[in-house]
Amino acid sequence: MEINKFFASALLLIGCSDNINKNKMNAPKPNKIPHTLELHGDERIDYYYWLRDDSRSNKDVIDYLKLENKYADEWLNNRSDYQTDIVNELMNQLPASETFFPVKNYEIEYLSKSFQDKQLSIYYQRENGKDKVILDPNIKFETQEYYQAGRINPNPSNTIATFSEDNDGRRKYIIKFINLETGKILKDELVSTSGSVIWHSNSKAVYYLKKDSKTLINNQLYKHKLGQDQSEDGLVYEEMDLEYNMNIAKSLSDQYLILEIEKTNSSETKLLKFEEDVDGLITFLERDEDHLYQLDHADNDFYIRSNKDNPNYQFFKTAQNSIKSINDAEVLVSHDESIFIQDFVVTNNYFILEVRKNGLPEIQKFSRQDLMPENIQFKDESYFVSLMSNDYVDYENDVFHYSYSSPNSPPAIFSANLETDETKKVWQKEINNLNASDYVVKRLFNTVRDGTEVPATLIYKAGTDLNRPILFYGYGSYGINTEARFRESIIPLLNRNFIIAYLNIRGGGEMGKSWYAEGRMLKKMNTFFDFNDSVREILNKGFGDKDKVFAKGGSAGGLLMGAIINLEPELYDGIISGVPFVDVLTTMADPTIPLTTFEYDEWGNPDNPDEYFYMKKYSPYDNIKSLNYPAVLVTSSLFDSQVQYFEPAKYVPKLREFTTSNNPVLLKMNLIGGHGGKSGRINALEETAMEYNFLLNLAN
Repeated sequence: MEINKFFASALLLIGCSDNINKNKMNAPKPNKIPHTLELHGDERIDYYYWLRDDSRSNKDVIDYLKLENKYADEWLNNRSDYQTDIVNELMNQLPASETFFPVKNYEIEYLSKSFQDKQLSIYYQRENGKDKVILDPNIKFETQEYYQAGRINPNPSNTIATFSEDNDGRRKYIIKFINLETGKILKDELVSTSGSVIWHSNSKAVYYLKKDSKTLINNQLYKHKLGQDQSEDGLVYEEMDLEYNMNIAKSLSDQYLILEIEKTNSSETKLLKFEEDVDGLITFLERDEDHLYQLDHADNDFYIRSNKDNPNYQFFKTAQNSIKSINDAEVLVSHDESIFIQDFVVTNNYFILEVRKNGLPEIQKFSRQDLMPENIQFKDESYFVSLMSNDYVDYENDVFHYSYSSPNSPPAIFSANLETDETKKVWQKEINNLNASDYVVKRLFNTVRDGTEVPATLIYKAGTDLNRPILFYGYGSYGINTEARFRESIIPLLNRNFIIAYLNIRGGGEMGKSWYAEGRMLKKMNTFFDFNDSVREILNKGFGDKDKVFAKGGSAGGLLMGAIINLEPELYDGIISGVPFVDVLTTMADPTIPLTTFEYDEWGNPDNPDEYFYMKKYSPYDNIKSLNYPAVLVTSSLFDSQVQYFEPAKYVPKLREFTTSNNPVLLKMNLIGGHGGKSGRINALEETAMEYNFLLNLAN
């Protein structure tokens, strides 16, 4: 097999090296080596399996990816250059500098500032109105190709703070410590972590999550005392079930560390009360299938959001730190089939719920006296609103914060005082040369093949003919919502008379828990049918040019892109597929691939025949056929931790092999970077402009 691989790569490099020297480069053609995959008596042959290299160092694989990049660059460079102007437009939208809304930590504020000419935001401490630089990540970024630094997390005494580093995009974060008085980095260093820490109330120790080296799942909780080596850290808890992932938070009361252990349809919460030398965990409520719950602690009570036997969730309260059943807690808000409870915060005299109704988010406030809901009203037809975290809750004074935006209105933060009923805007993102009235926002419902009404939000420039290019966007997985929020990156397309349409297809959570359930596991095909049917209905309603129809999706949305063009390739003229999860069946059948076991309840476990054959029906890589495919641009990154690079690397040559059209199939692979692409704001703008360059050359 090693001889075959060497021979194959030699053929690849020799064949393409001739093309490099020609005026016009032909598409790379990696050699085909049969690799048999067999399960449940079903045999699949994968001719590009050899492109998987977990070390990401195989020269033959890297050389092939470089050839794909060269081919994509040549295709783009031989056409009209829209990219230069779009980059300039995106840059000109940015203010010279911008200060983001601060968070207060025991009377001292922490904030970040962005600058038009810098890739990364700079972190500051504000005391007595004066801002002092804590960390400038741009300094380190200048010495390496990829770098991300996470937010500053100060200890209760405001003497030391942590920040996280990612040096390759793999999301195996290094946690570092900085002395806030001297600005010096301490010797303490924690590797292979989730990036988050919770400070002990004594300011001398942190709790953090460590990732499994292969699966990249957060499965261990450790305690680190300042000054000691990581090898001396104490293991507080290890999760042995590979289907579960863990997260940590601090309660609003500051009394507890909250350890959340969760998979798709089941969760468990453990509590650690901050005491000097006690690290014992208390299980609040044991895990159970089909039960997800979330809790917080304030004053002397625990507040719980639970979907036990009630898919849209109920809201509870109890004074107990451990219960046998959710029914042992007091119901504050009962189940409502039309309202999905998504999040909550609490204050001294009120609690506030973030809910979804008819596909849009709402905020409801409740007085503890009468438990009657009162909605905060929003004027826009389509919008996004979200509660901000406990960091922005003033419990004693009944003040909380929420963020708000709409497709034509930049994000703003509002402070709401529940006692005085006063709401005021305290911050808004700056966008140069933006006039909201220049753009029209519409919300539609589209009837799909089984009679379901699927919401969509459209935005386009006012005052022009609607027979213009249209770009559809969707996701439809994990119960994640495609929100009607502001996206500054689309403004250059809107100004070039594109219509942008966001589709709330099943598999997302926009219409409640059942909306998610109807688009996962053995009902996943609904996601793809919803998208294609909504596209046709929106076109039939007079929005968009039927000859200039484009679609975009990333990650699980890239799976969506692969599925919709396998089903109806001639509906689309061009596709942008970012970090696409296209080899579903092969990946889900291999538990050594990061995050796979954690997602069995999302896609299915191929060990189960019914789930195996259902996934095989839609897995994009397995369903490529001789069809008239549209133009496709696939983007990915070599160090992507969420979708491994070899999925798109295999998908592109197979799609190119089978398409019966002359439309281009391009792959742009960042050879450094992760799931979000390259690091740095300016780099991100350039990647966006490259994608739009592809679209505009197809549309014009």
